[in-house]
Amino acid sequence: MNSEMKRNRHTPRSTEYGAFYMSGWLALFFYIVIAVITCLFALTAVAGALPLGRMVIVSVIGGLLLFALRGFVILEPNIAVVLTFFGRYAGSFSHAGFSWYNPFCQRQKISLRVYNLNSPTLKVNDKSGNPIEVAAVIAWRVRDTARAVFDVEDYRYFIAVQSESALRQVVSSRCYDGGEDSADSLRGDLDSVAQLLSSTIQAHVELAGIEIIEAKISHLAYAPEIASAMLRRQQAAAVIAARAEIVKGAVTMVQMALQHLEQENIVSLNDADKVQLVTNLMTVLVSENDTQPVLSMSKQNTGERA
Repeated sequence: MNSEMKRNRHTPRSTEYGAFYMSGWLALFFYIVIAVITCLFALTAVAGALPLGRMVIVSVIGGLLLFALRGFVILEPNIAVVLTFFGRYAGSFSHAGFSWYNPFCQRQKISLRVYNLNSPTLKVNDKSGNPIEVAAVIAWRVRDTARAVFDVEDYRYFIAVQSESALRQVVSSRCYDGGEDSADSLRGDLDSVAQLLSSTIQAHVELAGIEIIEAKISHLAYAPEIASAMLRRQQAAAVIAARAEIVKGAVTMVQMALQHLEQENIVSLNDADKVQLVTNLMTVLVSENDTQPVLSMSKQNTGERA
């Protein structure tokens, strides 16, 4: 029983289908013909040449003609009309131009154009528990007019609430920053986040017959209470990365220097001299300040070759 109720609650109850309508110009032609004939009968009735029963028929036809005027409608492109016949859904049509539908139906116009939704800035905890501020821009349009009108109370308010819920769900499933390996992070993998956000919002608003065209993060930052601490953390990580590159380059340069000295037979160095030379070179290359190392070598090692 409970599972069936849940299934029925999440299953759309309405499905869009086409309503009866006809060209407004064709309907106007028939309308004018019937109106002219009715006027002729009315003039005959005024002259006294028409029985009372027919006069009643002419009056009824005249009233129906006046009522039929409400069936004419002019629609702009990407505007649809949803019809209800005595409380029941009677179909939808979006034919741009001049049309005529059953005047006994109630009509409700609904736009099929693309809308932009700017979500408010939300404070959400990411996967690591850090509070961040996030906002999104969502492009959407109505795909199923019957669901948008009959399955939800207000489809515009519905998509605003569901988009906020989906945005919180996506943000809480990822970390803000992934460091050097930015995969699966909010800041470093924006394209993947946009695709995930679009599919998540689409799943949330499917009930209302809404199509999500695009969804992207428009604002992403740490919350003010941790922004300064996270900035220092990012700066420290950047300094460490820069130092690692400096050390890597210095080691390469020291290796090149030792190989060059040995290959060109410029000087003969023992292990102790090599250690001191490497120490001085690393000090000069890695240090941020100007250094003046002293390289002391024995006369035996630095003497001229015979």
